[in-house]
Amino acid sequence: MAATQSIALSVRRPYLSTLRDYYTLTKPEVNLLILMTTSAGYYLASRGPFRYLGLINTLVGTLLVASGTATLNQWMERRWDGEMRRTAGRPLPSGRVSGRAALVFGLGLSFAGGIYLALTVNSLAAILAVSTLLSYLLVYTPLKRKTALCTLLGAIPGAMPTLIGWAGASGTIGLQAWGLFAVLFLWQFPHFLAIALMYRDDYQRAGYHMLPGFDQDSRFTVAEIIFFTVALIITTMLPLVGSITASYAIGMALSGLFLFYYAAKLTKSGSKIFASRLVHASVIYLPIVLAIMMIAKSQN
Repeated sequence: MAATQSIALSVRRPYLSTLRDYYTLTKPEVNLLILMTTSAGYYLASRGPFRYLGLINTLVGTLLVASGTATLNQWMERRWDGEMRRTAGRPLPSGRVSGRAALVFGLGLSFAGGIYLALTVNSLAAILAVSTLLSYLLVYTPLKRKTALCTLLGAIPGAMPTLIGWAGASGTIGLQAWGLFAVLFLWQFPHFLAIALMYRDDYQRAGYHMLPGFDQDSRFTVAEIIFFTVALIITTMLPLVGSITASYAIGMALSGLFLFYYAAKLTKSGSKIFASRLVHASVIYLPIVLAIMMIAKSQN
C-alpha cells in the first residue's frame, strides 16, 4: 500500500510541475493587470442593464490571447532570457519546456482566444485583441534589441486591453475609450522605466536596448519618468467619464500625489531601491484610479 502511494506521488509531482511551468509561461501576474483594465473598459462602456455574460466572454477571450502572447514572447526571447539572472529560471531557458511545445501552446491559446472573441463577443474586440498580439510580437519584441524607443512603441499594445473591454461592451470605440487608453498608455512609462532601472545590468547583459542602459547617471530616465507621471496625473483630472465631481477631483488628486511622491523620491537617487518603490506604488495607483472612474460612472 505504501509503495503504491509512493509511486502515485512520484507520478503526480512531475505532472503538477509541468502544469506549473505552462501556467508560468502565460505570465499570470501580467494577466491579472490585463483582466483588470479590460474589465474597467467594459464597465465604463456599458449602457443599460449590465451584461455579466458579455464581460465573462470578453475576459475569457482576452485572457486566452494575452496568455498566448506571453508564451510566444518567451519563445522568441528564450535565448536572451537565459542570459539574464531574473529570467534564466523560466521554463524555456531552463529547458523544462521545449521550444516546440511552447510554440504550439502559444499559437493554440492565441487562435482560441481570437476565435472565442469573434464568436461570443464581436468582431471588433477580436480584431483589437489580435492586433495587440501582432504589434507586441512583431514590433515591440524585436525592437527591444534595436532601439530604446521600444518602450514608447510597446506602450501601445500594453494599453490595448482597455479598448478590447470597451469594444466588448459597446461594439465601438469612442472618444472616452481613447481617454482611458491614454491613462494606461502614460502609466506604463513610470512603471516600466522604473523596472528597467532595477534590472539595468541584466538588460545590458542580454543586449536589450532599454533607456537606462544608455543613461548611466539615470538623469534622463528619471526626467522622463517625472514627465510622464505629471502627464498621467493631468490626464486623469480630465472629464474622462462624464462631468467632474468634487469627490472625483479629490480622489484623482490624492492618487496622483501618491504616485508623484515616489517618482520624485527617485529624482534624488536613481537607485534600485527607489525604483522598486515606484514600481510598487504604480501597481497600487492604477487600480485606485480605475476604481474612481468606475464609481464616478455609476453616479452619473
